[in-house]
Amino acid sequence: MNPFLPLIIVLSILGLVVLVSLLKSIRIVPAQTALVVERLGKYASTLGPGFRLLVPFIDKVKYHHSLKEIAIDVPTQPCFTLDNVKVEVDGVLYYRVMDPKKASYGITDFQYATIQLAQTTMRSVIGKLELDKSFEEREQINNTIVKSIDEATEPWGVKITRYEIQNIRVPDEILTAMEMQMRAERERRAAIARSLGEMESKINYSVGIKEEAINKSEGEKQRRINEAEGRASEIRAIAHATAESIKRIATALDAPGGDAALTLQISEQYVGELDKLARKGTNVLLPMDLTDINQVIDTINRMVRDTRM
Repeated sequence: MNPFLPLIIVLSILGLVVLVSLLKSIRIVPAQTALVVERLGKYASTLGPGFRLLVPFIDKVKYHHSLKEIAIDVPTQPCFTLDNVKVEVDGVLYYRVMDPKKASYGITDFQYATIQLAQTTMRSVIGKLELDKSFEEREQINNTIVKSIDEATEPWGVKITRYEIQNIRVPDEILTAMEMQMRAERERRAAIARSLGEMESKINYSVGIKEEAINKSEGEKQRRINEAEGRASEIRAIAHATAESIKRIATALDAPGGDAALTLQISEQYVGELDKLARKGTNVLLPMDLTDINQVIDTINRMVRDTRM
């Protein structure tokens, strides 16, 4: 038996241990990953992506952290609204590790703590809203939860990016009452819309009648104005013609033989008018003897001379 066999076995074991330790000290860190290294139980460094070497037997990778955005489910939990209605709410929380050192040593399990914070914050926010508002203001609820949790997780090196409510479940009897309320609200809005339509129709009809009456009155007014202007134009034309005729007669009278012409014209008109009066069955009293034409002419000449004097 070889006396050095036990020594060889021990050295082989030691060599194997050293080889394994050397191999374990070589680390290739993937992208968006951080390794927290402790040296003799104390924080030493944070390793980023790439080829990394550790000190054998001294350095140890204590924590692994993904720097990607991570989504976790927030379990369903009962909540009471401001009007004392019990609802069950669940959601999804999105976060990122911003500081691997704080995430490793700031709290024991930051993911569990973040979920608990999301649940308690959700109960608090839902409790400040009535049931109807909790359905209408989901975005506001999400923003409030994100702001509250983000402030609480900052010492842990965790950034809350967003929170989304998935479901808000209400009891069946409350859901039935809500449906009846919504149906009544829709019917009320429909009745209001119908009444507004009828009112608008009546207003339009009355406005149409009013406009029609105004148009008729304006047309009648314009017609009367046109007729008056026509009559005025006719009177002016007649007056102008009469004045022109009188002017010409006066000019003719100043000419030689004008008096005789006027006397002849008046005599003709006089006789013509008397002819119109000589109707069957009519008795006429005349101031002179028509058989004596000379007397008639003398009378007319006298009238012309009296007029010209």
